[in-house]
Amino acid sequence: MIQAQRLRFGSIDCIVVDGGKSPSIPVILCHGYGASGMDLAGLSAEWIHLIGDAAAPFQFVFPEAPHTLEAEGMPDGHAWWPINMMRMMDLLQTDQMDQLQYEQPVGISDSTEEICRTIDAVRESLGGASTPWVLGGFSQGAMLTLNATLRGDLIAPTLMFQFSSNLICKPQWESELSKLKRTRVFQSHGTVDPILPFSGAQALHDMLRQGGIDADFHSFPGPHTIDAESITITGQMLASIE
Repeated sequence: MIQAQRLRFGSIDCIVVDGGKSPSIPVILCHGYGASGMDLAGLSAEWIHLIGDAAAPFQFVFPEAPHTLEAEGMPDGHAWWPINMMRMMDLLQTDQMDQLQYEQPVGISDSTEEICRTIDAVRESLGGASTPWVLGGFSQGAMLTLNATLRGDLIAPTLMFQFSSNLICKPQWESELSKLKRTRVFQSHGTVDPILPFSGAQALHDMLRQGGIDADFHSFPGPHTIDAESITITGQMLASIE
């Protein structure tokens, strides 16, 4: 039976699932806006079932964003930084979401520092800098982890998963892309995503590829979600880590 435990790394509470008795490779995934630390935890069970014994070295860690959205009517919801939902709706309705590509969200710097401390604590608990590791997330969590890799004080991950992500902070990200030169990036996005447009995902992928990054892009005919094929592909990528 797969068992989850709640542990605190740095200042962030995390859901943790071990793939085997003595894990050494962290897989750290951050949830999206309005979710909780449990939101992506089910992926661990799917990957463990999919890759079997090859999952034994992994420890799956799902940090919970520190900012509660209880005041916004979501008692179990959390966010990595606040979102002006009215402005988002206006940009979506007027087809101007590409404006966000050049913006740095208020609060992303503080959350980046916080998640970097948590990542360091997780990695140190499993052996430190010498071990391979995996980082990523969904939606806002994906953008946070990419920002942390490019602009934080981290050794770049072996693999990076960008589920339903979008391009933000473009000038800052472009200038730091060389940090991902040894990282393999998997990106997926639904073609009818009503929340973060497909065009923003394409812009992110174009930036990565133009920067010489080993980045694969998987599109699927769906909304703001993670499709089954993405889970299969990323599971195979995990199994290939040596």
